[in-house]
Amino acid sequence: MRFGQLRLSSRRALVAASVAVIASGLAAVAVSQAHAASGCTVAYQVQNDWGAGATVNLTITNNDPAITSWTVGFAFPSGQTVTNGWNATYTQTGANVTAASLSYNGSLATGASTSTGFNLADSGTNTAPTTFTLNGQTCNGGGNPPPTTNPPTTNPPTTNPTTNPPTTNPPTTTPPTTTPSTPPGTHVANPFVGAAAYLNPDYTAEVSGVSGGSLVAKWATGIWMDRKAAIAGGNGRLSLTQQMDNALAKAASGPVTIEIVIYDLPGRDCAALASNGEIPATAAGLTDYENNYITPIASIFSTPKYVNSNLRVVTIIEPDSLPNAVTNPSLPACGTSAPLYEQGIEFALNKLHAINNVYTYVDAAHSAWLGWPSNLPPAGQEFAKVARATTAGFKSIDGFISDTANYTPVTEPFLPNPTMQVGGQNLNSSAFYQFNPFFDEHSYDIALKAQLVADGFPSTIGILIDTSRNGWGGPNRPKALNSTPTTPDTYVAANKIDQRFFRGDWCNQNNAGIGAVPQAQPFGASDAIAAFVWIKPPGESDGDYPTATHSHGDPHCDPNGTNTDNPNGSGNVHPTGSFPGFDIPAGQFFPAEFAQLVANAFPPLS
Repeated sequence: MRFGQLRLSSRRALVAASVAVIASGLAAVAVSQAHAASGCTVAYQVQNDWGAGATVNLTITNNDPAITSWTVGFAFPSGQTVTNGWNATYTQTGANVTAASLSYNGSLATGASTSTGFNLADSGTNTAPTTFTLNGQTCNGGGNPPPTTNPPTTNPPTTNPTTNPPTTNPPTTTPPTTTPSTPPGTHVANPFVGAAAYLNPDYTAEVSGVSGGSLVAKWATGIWMDRKAAIAGGNGRLSLTQQMDNALAKAASGPVTIEIVIYDLPGRDCAALASNGEIPATAAGLTDYENNYITPIASIFSTPKYVNSNLRVVTIIEPDSLPNAVTNPSLPACGTSAPLYEQGIEFALNKLHAINNVYTYVDAAHSAWLGWPSNLPPAGQEFAKVARATTAGFKSIDGFISDTANYTPVTEPFLPNPTMQVGGQNLNSSAFYQFNPFFDEHSYDIALKAQLVADGFPSTIGILIDTSRNGWGGPNRPKALNSTPTTPDTYVAANKIDQRFFRGDWCNQNNAGIGAVPQAQPFGASDAIAAFVWIKPPGESDGDYPTATHSHGDPHCDPNGTNTDNPNGSGNVHPTGSFPGFDIPAGQFFPAEFAQLVANAFPPLS
């Protein structure tokens, strides 16, 4: 699912100031904050707690006169130890910890903030510190909630990275929870808030016994209905009814999300070959899709025992389809398929939205596909066109999802400003970004939401990001800003965490890593992002490629092959960046790639 010919790829509660992790699902985030009337503020945010350790973010605010460097100090109350940190130099003696600024983030004007973070190990008790110092001054007297932040704008950040680069981990706030009085089956604004998540037994069995499998198996992944036969199951896979029954049993004690990928349109994957579907792009194929694929799925979902329960059925609607209708209608296969995509998705939305506890999230590609000014407005218009055609109009769509099965980072921590001048030119003029104003998914999704609202969608529309493979950790990840390069190309190459040769590379990318774990409202309730999700199960292949022994597959998956930036890009030829030494069909588990994704996970999995 995968290669769009227009420039780029089509691929793809709280515990006393500590944390609670919603079992097997999305992590809630707890915040401990020390305040003073003036001087300084330090917010201590537990982003993920796995029992033997945690990931913590510190947001430091200077309320006194400007400073050129800082050192934050605190003491762990329950024997925790820092195992690694970022955006500061960490030192620990006994219980006492200091975090000292680096060369690029030491300057803090009055009222300015910066962030740093670390992983810690503990013995099962992770009580948050209550007192913090900034350059020796105590920031204490807590008890107040975290300060309210303004929602992000639709423009990319303009902060100069030499003085205040963004945190490498997204800021978080405590999400609201669903009230206990919410009746079963109620359609809520954000299905991920206050809900546990269902784990696909097929996938947990797949990774069982594989190195790193236990670190991944505790997080929810998408269940792909990628062919009609997947509804009935077989060949070692559970049927959709069995999955729903399992999830229903888990929902006996409270709300549970189950994530189902709807993916079998006529003429599927029209701009690629790796995931061509089973249904032809014909009128008869559309009838087949409606009668023998969508209708059976909707029939299962509408079973009363599911509808009148705590289940929240999150559907991911047809990855890569409408984006191809936006950018690739000149390709014969896409020109034929695009009207069928529109009609098929209209039918699917009508069937699925009518079921009260089903939530519909339509695929919206990613920043490296629809991010250009020539693509984003037409994309909003295309999505609005399909929504208006449905019986319920804009209400038929709960939200959109970006980066499904792709590799674009949530943030580029050392490249926050695409229009920053290096050598007299904007950074986005580099060959890697090609004047795309969005270097990452977060900034793209903020702009996407603004575009959607302008085209008629309600302001409540939410965006999901698939973070299953966009972490880009490991030894090649930049650890600090390198401000010495003097051209956009060299500056970008030295500082980007996205290690692809070309943003259009999409198939089984070498050196990739798992990204942030699933989490509701990772940037807070006011942000465009409703949740991080893992829709593409880590370690399942994007596709194989033609060889002497078989002719099927996609050449863009060949590690010895190339991608050409055509027809409207630079025309340059790039390596595919695919994982070498393997030729694995789409959807099949790929242990070697899985091991790499775990090893390069960022934040690291524990």
